Amino acid sequence: MDRPDIPLNGLRVFEAAFRQGSFTRAAIELRVTQAAVSHQVARLEDRLGITLFLRTSSGLVPTDEGRALYPVLEHGFDAMARALDRITGHRHIEVLKVGVVSTFAVGWLLPKLPAFRQSHPEIDLRISTNNNRVDILREGLDMAIRYGAGNWTGVAAELLVNAHLTPLCAPSVAEFLAVPRNLGREVLLRSYRSDEWPRWFAETGVFCPPLTGPVFDSSLALADVASDGAGVALLPVEMFARRIAEGRLVQPFKTTVSIGSYFLTWQADRPSTPAMADFAKWLCAASAGQQVWNRGG
Repeated sequence: MDRPDIPLNGLRVFEAAFRQGSFTRAAIELRVTQAAVSHQVARLEDRLGITLFLRTSSGLVPTDEGRALYPVLEHGFDAMARALDRITGHRHIEVLKVGVVSTFAVGWLLPKLPAFRQSHPEIDLRISTNNNRVDILREGLDMAIRYGAGNWTGVAAELLVNAHLTPLCAPSVAEFLAVPRNLGREVLLRSYRSDEWPRWFAETGVFCPPLTGPVFDSSLALADVASDGAGVALLPVEMFARRIAEGRLVQPFKTTVSIGSYFLTWQADRPSTPAMADFAKWLCAASAGQQVWNRGG
């Protein structure tokens, strides 16, 4: 059976619409009208005999067929760009979009980025931060660094840094914390993960007091409030080493508990690009002693 005559421009428009998550934003990128983008995608769907997007009130939602097609096209377009640059003698700049949980970005990644950019000038690294809620496909990302157990559905994960949670507070508060039991007199600041304080207290053998302190969705916010002396926060000590060194936060107890780690993640069915591989290798080396990136394209 003959394959349908597939318009290359339609494939390019679909790739942009998928990555941008919007016909309007794709039109801006491609410098055409929104109607032209919609027409090209509809024409492509008609030629393929499949639906690539569901048009909903909240925006474009890729179908399973669209999700399967996108990484193949992205990889193919990037490979063509590199080949053309080699032929014409131009240096190819590859854009790499990475979503990063804010705590890791501020506490670990951002201070190290100048070294990455110096060693990889051919990669245009674009970082966007989040509160650990990220959808790689929907947000048009190549990779994401997130906190958790590393078992996300449809996502491959590479361990970067273990996160050891321990109470951190202002020096003025730490003066009154001789033993873990003293925490019962303090405001215990909480994250949206309700099991953290109970698990830390269980590690010390001390009964966890009633938890009534305010709840935050960001470890950075927790650290700011704790630094101001308004309570004690349970935080990943590796991410706040600078604040501890500066004396803004104090670690009153040696006991830590590990509930999750920071992982580099990407769509499991997506072939890796050179930029993805180089960034992953650099991250694994910079995270000192963690797993080595060895994934083929």
